[in-house]
Amino acid sequence: MKAAVRGLYAVTPDIIDTAELKAKVEAALAGGASVVQYRNKAAGADLRAAQARALQALCRAKGVPLLINDHLQLAAEIDAPGLHLGNDDASLAEARALLGPEKLLGASCYNRIDSAIAAIQAGADYVAFGSFFPSTVKPGAVHAPASLLREAKHRLEVPVVAIGGITLDNAAQLINAGADAVAVISALFSAPDIRVAAERFTRLFSSAPDL
Repeated sequence: MKAAVRGLYAVTPDIIDTAELKAKVEAALAGGASVVQYRNKAAGADLRAAQARALQALCRAKGVPLLINDHLQLAAEIDAPGLHLGNDDASLAEARALLGPEKLLGASCYNRIDSAIAAIQAGADYVAFGSFFPSTVKPGAVHAPASLLREAKHRLEVPVVAIGGITLDNAAQLINAGADAVAVISALFSAPDIRVAAERFTRLFSSAPDL
């Protein structure tokens, strides 16, 4: 059975030191992260493979899915539970054909409902919208309004993930607007105490309304 996409969706930062990366992800998992996406734009192929395998072991021990960002062949090579794709990556249909029906596939849809509908038709299990707030990771990202989440929840039948500049101060408004999960990089992995930050993000979902 595929994992549910809900709650804190932890997206890894660009860290070359694998031991440091593992320690940060372990803290996020201890705090309640329900999905981890391995994303490292600074790593070469060999380091990506080594880090992905290391994180897969951590996540498997916690029963949390590790999704690979962008790299279809890497996801297939390590038999990752899933893959997340953007506009410039492999097609969802190609990913589904290679990985099979049981893997969790997600798609970045930015600020477009039509892209989300197409992604779902192509095999996406969840869709992500954003950036909802200014992001230091992607400063030039397109802006998505919170109203998009409300529309998505009424029109789509898959989980909806919000991403982009999300912090403990602004996450609740996105959750209340309909986000099933919030994808967080900096506000989680740059926090003074990653476990505590993860716990606080996770608690925000306990009082979320049913839409």
